[in-house]
Amino acid sequence: MDKKEFRELIKYCFMKGKNTVEVKTWLDAEFPATATGKSTIKDSKFRRGEMSTEDGERSGCPKEVVTDKNI
Repeated sequence: MDKKEFRELIKYCFMKGKNTVEVKTWLDAEFPATATGKSTIKDSKFRRGEMSTEDGERSGCPKEVVTDKNI
């Protein structure tokens, strides 16, 4: 599973009223080889009321795209 899918599962669990320990236990049981870490769940933005599963804007250098013009 990719990051976005795990975010959606974490969001679902928080909307169902589960706490971080319950979410981690459930993810470990369902996806033992690929479950996210405890800190990812603990620092989840869903606990703060944000409901977007997309990556937010970050400061810093933008990624450069290689195009025919750049080469």
